[in-house]
Amino acid sequence: SVFKEAGLPLDLAYIPLIESGFKTNALSKASAKGPWQFMRATATEQGLKTDWYVDERSDPEKATIAAAKYLKLLHNIFDGDWHLVLAAYNGGLGRVQRAMKRAGQDDFWALSNSSRYLPRETREYVPLILAAIIVAKNPAQYGFDITAEDPIAYETVTVPKAVDLRRVAEWTGRSIDEIQALTPELRRWSTPLKNEYELKVPQ
Repeated sequence: SVFKEAGLPLDLAYIPLIESGFKTNALSKASAKGPWQFMRATATEQGLKTDWYVDERSDPEKATIAAAKYLKLLHNIFDGDWHLVLAAYNGGLGRVQRAMKRAGQDDFWALSNSSRYLPRETREYVPLILAAIIVAKNPAQYGFDITAEDPIAYETVTVPKAVDLRRVAEWTGRSIDEIQALTPELRRWSTPLKNEYELKVPQ
């Protein structure tokens, strides 16, 4: 729904299949985090907050909104070439632009024909994403038995100051794991100390 609203191809929603396996707290060796594997600087540029209490890269909704914004930006920079957009999403905007300049090429497949311009991970990343899209759209054809699940049901409650998540679990009659699963952006056992916070709780 986020990508539809942003006017982006819905197939791009499968990027986290390769990036993180849709794990909210996935962390790479380079410290990219969340389902969309944002680096901290890129996350901040796209409006995601990262501090002592909160890392919004781990929130599936907020990170998806930021990813849509970032992909739209890259789409404009690369004149609508989605292969270059995906390469830049993985390898970085500057790296892809420098590779294009050095090679005198603006075609991803031409750039990836040689190991001189783009790192191996980026050269392999675009085909991986394209393969993930094909498989995800036709899972049965590739031997996957997929059962659709209902969206996660929750309500949002504004808390005026810090609340211990263990108390929230107690009040809602749910486990601490369930509460933390609804709020993966929280890095502590508590909501932020001084500010109001929109806390997700079981419906």
